[in-house]
Amino acid sequence: MLFNYKYGGSSAVTGNAKSTNMSFAPDTLRQPTFFVGSLGKHIPFRESISALHDVVVSDMRFKPKDKTEYLEWAKSQEDIWLSEFIGEKVGEKKDLDNKISTVREQIKHVQAEQNKVMGPFYSARREYFDYIYQKDRDAWFVLDPVITVHPDEIFFECFSQDESTYGKLGCNYNVFKKINEFECGTTNIDYSAALYNEFQKVRDYKETEFKVDPSGFEVATEDEDVYKEVKIDLPDSWVRGFLQVSSAMTLNSGVTFDLHPMDIYNICLYLRRYKEKHGPRSMRYILKPGEPIRIILEPWNYEIKCPRSIYKGPAEKEIRVWGRRRILILERLLPVAKKFTVTLLGTGLPSFYVADLGDMNFTLGLSGWTANDWSRAGNFDLMAPRMNVDNMTKQTVFNALKENWVEDVDSLANRLGLGTDVVSGALSAYTQAGRAIYDMKLKKYRVRELSRDPLPMSALRFANPVEEKANKLVTSNKVTARPEEKDGILKISGTVRDGSRTFHPEVIIDKDERITGGSCSCNHYNMNQLRKGPCEHILSLRIKFNKENQRF
Repeated sequence: MLFNYKYGGSSAVTGNAKSTNMSFAPDTLRQPTFFVGSLGKHIPFRESISALHDVVVSDMRFKPKDKTEYLEWAKSQEDIWLSEFIGEKVGEKKDLDNKISTVREQIKHVQAEQNKVMGPFYSARREYFDYIYQKDRDAWFVLDPVITVHPDEIFFECFSQDESTYGKLGCNYNVFKKINEFECGTTNIDYSAALYNEFQKVRDYKETEFKVDPSGFEVATEDEDVYKEVKIDLPDSWVRGFLQVSSAMTLNSGVTFDLHPMDIYNICLYLRRYKEKHGPRSMRYILKPGEPIRIILEPWNYEIKCPRSIYKGPAEKEIRVWGRRRILILERLLPVAKKFTVTLLGTGLPSFYVADLGDMNFTLGLSGWTANDWSRAGNFDLMAPRMNVDNMTKQTVFNALKENWVEDVDSLANRLGLGTDVVSGALSAYTQAGRAIYDMKLKKYRVRELSRDPLPMSALRFANPVEEKANKLVTSNKVTARPEEKDGILKISGTVRDGSRTFHPEVIIDKDERITGGSCSCNHYNMNQLRKGPCEHILSLRIKFNKENQRF
């Protein structure tokens, strides 16, 4: 999916011992959006924007060790090892040792000459990539952050490189001691590594001017050579993940409770000290009404008690979540946070941690897993329609929301004379389309256009054609599932009627909720086994089981 941006120059930071001026370059292809103000709460803003940067650079996917250098060394040593082996066998080791020593000296001489010739090239190449890393962050990050200006606050949004972590920093206008001018709207901003480094220099004793530069829209047409054009080809999975997490915010289901900052600290402390070597790698929340919240870290079964955090819900629950190391992003917020409001949508579903920073709030949204691989496909589909609302009504609701930029469902329903279910359904549809966002702190909807042009929702709803086929089989009631669980390993078998044929697939799911095995009599499985992912029949079993047991 191709995104086009055009920045009026680059974001820049200028300053001296007494003041710092931060200027973000907005996307000039979008509606004019700008903001100019003087920062009043320096340290909380510095820590929060730094935590947002940690989301941008986050990539917790498994990375195998690079053995290139070792393999090159081993190849160069192969002849030497072979000579030594032969010399030992034929009794000529002494003569061969002399020859080997001579050859080694010759090789060292050749390598020294090679380094002498190639050294300037290697040095220049390293300097080039260092320059690119520092000056042109677009070569390293997929998408620049999204910034939105509203009448009551300005907020930033970003998504991680591994497509599993969402971050949002909201700052109401009390954070700024002086606001000169602003224009409401949404734009992408040019965000470089140098800008992040400058954020670390923010101090209470230095005046800091914060600017989403309005001049970016005032440059004359004949000066277009000063613009920086960026074209980014985003994978559909990245955009789909962003919309999935945003849509998850609108769900009314799930459990919400507060955690003290020390409770988050205790989680981070244990995860920093220990590294799991086997599964399950989950974190279990034990919630009992009127009792302190308990958190169990697997596979150690280490229990963290939270005496400062009492669960006030009506019923006892136990919820498991994965990808827990992403919580380490919250570490920088611990000194400035008053509390963390946690929302768990269910076992394996997305979870949200909203840090209360006074006049600021930081939302960390985590998908149900860290790795977006085929073994996790079909866990949930948050982009599916929840209520059918005609297009005219949806447009009426959205236009009414744009009048105030931020409003709750009840207020909109009263103003338009519509039912709250209709308004909620319409706003959920616009959230799924990337044109609105749900503020979990205020429990209100906000206008936020993720892209300048409408997103192709038909291409984004499902991760791949196999998942689409599996969902159709489940919704048409052609799937039956029979689960069996033993020692934490779940085996699901059943029948799937696909056209005129009936298949009998099986799927095996481990303690970490990964598909580790399966079988089916269809052609896809016979040709590929599980090498190209599960077939639609195996995947439909999992989706059917998840829906019947409300696990995802």
